Amino acid sequence: MIIIESVLGNSADPEWAGRLSGADVDLVEIDQWEAQKSRFRKTTAKGEEVAVSLDRHTHICDGDVLLWNAQALSALVARIELRDVMIVHLGDLRTLASEIAMRTCVELGHAMGNQHWPALVKNNLVYVPLTVDRKVMASVMNTHRFEGIRYEFASGREVVPYLAPHESRRLFGGAEGSVHSHTHESYADGEAGMGHLHGHPPAQVHAHPATAAHGRTSPVTADSARDHRK
Repeated sequence: MIIIESVLGNSADPEWAGRLSGADVDLVEIDQWEAQKSRFRKTTAKGEEVAVSLDRHTHICDGDVLLWNAQALSALVARIELRDVMIVHLGDLRTLASEIAMRTCVELGHAMGNQHWPALVKNNLVYVPLTVDRKVMASVMNTHRFEGIRYEFASGREVVPYLAPHESRRLFGGAEGSVHSHTHESYADGEAGMGHLHGHPPAQVHAHPATAAHGRTSPVTADSARDHRK
């Protein structure tokens, strides 16, 4: 049994990315809900049993390096599957009379509130992480027949690059890991029915991974997790 008591870094960090490129990497796949826990047990892709026991309020993010063996050049990396997201397009409301547009927004908010759906509004888009099956959410949207509104579904990984870090945390609880491309104000439009997003960022775009999240260290100074095998 391998005991994981700390996160050593993240594979998005340039130092770790370089080190892992020539290493034998095993993956521990966890869902977004498990990622919110500080203690759980899993079996890795290669069949190793691991027990994660992190400090309270410390959670695993996608790409986190959980184990590093410098001699064997082997590593254990977390892989988190993010929930899909429903994207509601509000842009067409601008073509409607103001009283109709306002009424539709109120009705949409009321319907989402009744379903207890969390939502993030950004520009003319509303991002809603799936908390139930797609068919259920589609049924709710189709039943209300909101005038001037269309919607689509996309994977969480598709959506993350178009959100600022704090917005991403609101949707995914921090499980998304390092945001590789973010802006002061990100802009995104969607293609209904296609599941693809096309971003239109402003002039200044910063591309830098979050390398100092929850006390992570450089691979040069990091200690590997304890390996307790029976």
